[in-house]
Parts: sequence; structure tokens; C-alpha cells
Amino acid sequence: MGMSVTISAATAQDAEQIFRLQYLCFQSEAELYGNYRIDPLVQTLESVRDEIAADLVFVARLGDEVVGSVRGSIDGEGVGRIGRLCVHPRLQGHGLGTRLLRAAEAGLAGERAAKRFQLFTGERSEGNLRLYRKAGYARVGDTTGEDGVRLITLEKEAAAPEFVTSA
Repeated sequence: MGMSVTISAATAQDAEQIFRLQYLCFQSEAELYGNYRIDPLVQTLESVRDEIAADLVFVARLGDEVVGSVRGSIDGEGVGRIGRLCVHPRLQGHGLGTRLLRAAEAGLAGERAAKRFQLFTGERSEGNLRLYRKAGYARVGDTTGEDGVRLITLEKEAAAPEFVTSA
């Protein structure tokens, strides 16, 4: 491609690109479950804007194009919740999902003091499950989402911050 993909914090100006990318990326999940009313496909542009304002949202950029995105928030117990991880279909399989996941974890641990990370994925989403297991996540439960999709809950502990001492 000739250009490097960079990971950075999303800005309000990214909302529409994130919204369109999410819609594109989650079509395959909807097809897998035979359900085109899954949460990422019915989310409004306004709620994407609200998430960018309130949560940690990271994007992968190829030039000016947003080609990946992930969201992170923290709950009252210090659990960093990661969601809506997506990478443009033409760039999948090149490590961008892993890079975005690491950015969300680093942001949640560093800026929001997360003690543990939690995420959800559909039980049939083998590629997602493989990515999360490889990143150190373990299954801790399951639930059914409001959209009727059976979800697996995965968690991992946040790494302790590394302190560098100087002589």
C-alpha cells in the first residue's frame, strides 16, 4: 500500500467514518447470526458521537481514512470494558485488530486505571474468539444480548504498570 496505518485517539470529526466503518464491518457478524438487528448495526450516529465524547475511542488510519476502530469505557469497579472492535475487511488479518485492542487496554489502564478488562463476542465468532484468546483473554461466562445473540464474556487482568528506576 505504501502507507503506514497509525493508531490514535478518535476525534469528533471521525464519528461519521467510524459509524460507516462499523456498519460495513459488522455485516459479516449479522450474516453469521442471521440477525441484521445486532447492536452495532442499529447504533445511531449521535450515539457514536456521544461515545467519542465520553469514552476512550481509538481509530486506525490509513492516510485520512479510518480503517479500524475500538471503544473503551470503565465501570465503577475499575473494569475496563472494550467493545465495537472492527477493522475494514480489506485490511483484516494484518494485526490491526491486535494493535487496536492493545491501544484500548493501554488507554484504559493508563488513563482510567482499569484493573481488569472485559469484552463480549458472539459465540459463533471464531475469528474474534481466536484474537481474544491470543491476547490473553479467558472465557468467564455467557449471556444473551438484547438483540438475541448469545455472547461469550471474556476477561483478563490489567498488567501492573512498569516502573523504570533511574540511578
